[in-house]
Formats: sequence, C-alpha cells, structure tokens
Amino acid sequence: MSAHLHILGVCGTFMGGLASIAKAAGYRVTGCDANVYPPMSDQLAALGIELTEGYDSAQLKLAPDVWVIGNVVTRGNPLMEAILDRGDRYVSGPQWLAEEVLHGKWVLAVAGTHGKTTVASMLAWILERAGRQPGFLIGGVPLDFPVSARLTDAQHFVIEADEYDTAFFDKRSKFVHYHPRTAILNNLEFDHADIFVDLGAIERQFHHFVRIIPKSGLIVANARDAALTRVLAMGCWSPVETFGDEAGWMAGGPDAEGGFELAWRGEAVGRVAWSQLGAHNRLNALAAVAAARHAGVAPAEAIAALSAFGGVKRRMEVRGRARGVTVYDDFAHHPSAIRATLDGLRQRVGGARILAVLEPRSNTMKLGVMKDALAPSLALADAVYVYDAQLGWDAAEALAPLGGRAHCVSNLDRLIEMLVEAAREGDHVVIMSNGGFGGLHGRLLQQLGRSG
Repeated sequence: MSAHLHILGVCGTFMGGLASIAKAAGYRVTGCDANVYPPMSDQLAALGIELTEGYDSAQLKLAPDVWVIGNVVTRGNPLMEAILDRGDRYVSGPQWLAEEVLHGKWVLAVAGTHGKTTVASMLAWILERAGRQPGFLIGGVPLDFPVSARLTDAQHFVIEADEYDTAFFDKRSKFVHYHPRTAILNNLEFDHADIFVDLGAIERQFHHFVRIIPKSGLIVANARDAALTRVLAMGCWSPVETFGDEAGWMAGGPDAEGGFELAWRGEAVGRVAWSQLGAHNRLNALAAVAAARHAGVAPAEAIAALSAFGGVKRRMEVRGRARGVTVYDDFAHHPSAIRATLDGLRQRVGGARILAVLEPRSNTMKLGVMKDALAPSLALADAVYVYDAQLGWDAAEALAPLGGRAHCVSNLDRLIEMLVEAAREGDHVVIMSNGGFGGLHGRLLQQLGRSG
C-alpha cells in the first residue's frame, strides 16, 4: 500500500501543486484547508484527492504516514497542536518536495521579487518545445500547459523559487531546500514586510540560496539590479551569466508588436517574435533563454519556443471587451510591478486612455510599507481607482500627488458603478490584485455590456 500524506493548507498554489505531484508519484494524498475553494479544490478533487474543510483535530484519525505542513499553518492551529501532542511525524512542503521529488533531478529554480511565475513558465515551455518534457511547479497557471504542476520521468524540473518562509518551524526561505543546478536571480526588492525587517534581511536569504548552487551549476543574474550585485559580492562559487548588459544577454527595443532582437555578448542571436508587453518581459525572456542554454537547449531553439509562448494567466490577461472597452487582469501588487505593467501597456496603446484599478491586498501593501511609492507607480494611468477597504493607512493621502486622477473607493459595487460611468470606447481598464478582487473583472464586463 502506498504511503499516505495529509497536507495542511492544501488549497494554496504551492501546496496544491505539491499535492498533485505527490499523487502522480504514487502516494495516497488527502488534505485540508481553512477554505476549500475553487479552482484549486476542483483541480484536487478531479485528481481524487479527498479534501477536508477546516483544521479539526478529529483529522488525527486519518493517521497518515506523514503530515505535510504548509506555511499558512501557525501554532494554535488545532490540528497542528494535536499532531505535536501526539508526536507524529511532520515535514514542511518544501522539504518534502526536495527529499522525495527533486533529489537527483536537474533543478532549474527561478528566484526574484517579480516575474518568477512568468520566467518559470517561459523556461518550462522552452524545455517542453525542445522535447525535454520537464516536470515543474509554478505559482500560477501557464497558458501553454493545462496545469501549474506536473511530475515526469525526465531529468529536468523547473520550480518557482519563493523567498517566503518555509513553515512556522522553519523560518528559512523556501528556496534553500531546492538545491538547483541552474538558478535565475531575476530581481530583488523589499517585500514581505510581515516577515522581513528590511531589504538586507532578504539579501541574506538570497545569499543562502547562492551558497548551495554547485560549482558545475550556473547563476543567471540581472545585471541591472544593485541588490543582486550585493548578494553575489557576499561570496559566489558558481559561474555567473548576466542579462540586461552588454557583457551578457541583451534585448533590443521592441517593434510595434513587441518583438525584439536578442544578443549574447554583443553578437546577435535571433529575433523573438511575440506580443508580450513591457521591458520586464524582455528581461524575463533573456533569463529563460540563458537558463535553457545551460540545460542544453540552443538559443535559436529557445527563441523559436518563446515566439509561440502564450503567456501566464493573470499576467495582463485580456478578460474581455465590452462597449469598446478592453478589461485586463494582472497580478501586480508591488509598486515596481504596477509600474512595469502600466509602462508595457502604455507602449502598446500609445495615447489611448488607461484606467488603473488596484486592490492593495498583499501583507506588505496592507501594512502601508510601500504607500509612498504607490502614486509614482500609477503615474502612467489616466485615471486611478484604489479599493481601500480594510487598509490600515490613508490611501487618499498617499495618492494625493495624482490629484483628480485618483479615486479611493471602499465599496465594490460603487467601484463598478464608477468604472462603468467613466469608461468610454477605446479605453483600457487594468485590474491589478494578487487575489480574486470579488470577481470584479467579470462583473465589470457584465455591467459594461448592459450599459452599451
């Protein structure tokens, strides 16, 4: 009989992906979460993974071989307390994955404050098109694959390497468990203010990650990022290839569709013909091509794959058009990501109006740590709407530099009314949140359609 895992916090993106990989590896998998909700609950149920809502200690009767603990679980959780009292075996999700799945594989890990999901999706797609059939665990939904996680018999495994902490009993960043042979350091800014006191604390975690990359491995690093330069200056024992500078991988300017020339050490390599928006995505592409080359995929092959790259769900995803208004869904929730999203769209749409709608939902944004950077990050929008319910700081004050362009709204129905009143034919409405935003995208499109 196969070993039984019971996963606490199973409906999170990472833990849900881990559950599907464990199931594919032949384990019996069950799980629980405070809120058993779609789409992850539907995906897991389709795999035959039995889910329990809540963390009642009665789940002890399941008697799994090991409890796998997500980082959403804290002391005081009734099931966790019962596990501790009984002395059962438990392990964090990242540690279980490293020991039971990643060990012996060529791990390609994508780390950084921004772009992890996009770069990991690009890299997995390049390897797939090159016939490598990689396994992967990605923190979002790549449009080129039907799933965000899969296990294969192939050597290569692509993982989104998160710097957030591992578990209540292991405060190291998740990524130190993964032992990659190829590592991308995409960028590094202050984030996760709920667990890191300052940027230096995150830089130290990134250096712990650098310390475990072998001499035979490769670090692909953003040459434009001062924080990453400081990380590597702490000590580096692996070869480094940079991107974003002439000494390494470089991207030319975009054409009207977003395509660009790619070069390595000043020599033209090829042209990426795609429609992805923004300078940040061109840098993402460079990182993916460099990492894929280390895994044996020629740049020309990688470029051809990127030209067929479909993107990632919730990364400037067009959710629909109504009354001549285009509505986008984007995951941006950090000022740098917000700025990059709007910059990419502005380059595409020229002088057309952009209406930016933001839910400051992350722990860092709720704490107000980034509030002074918020107005500058939204400057390229013609109108700004911030949903300020449950914020611990004054959004109107923070957005005052935007003048009459800024609107703070604490009622979702009223926000939809305001957008319907303001939007006109040819406008682009970008809805930015790292959550579901109360189904705003669909509701807005529906209301626009009715008012047309």
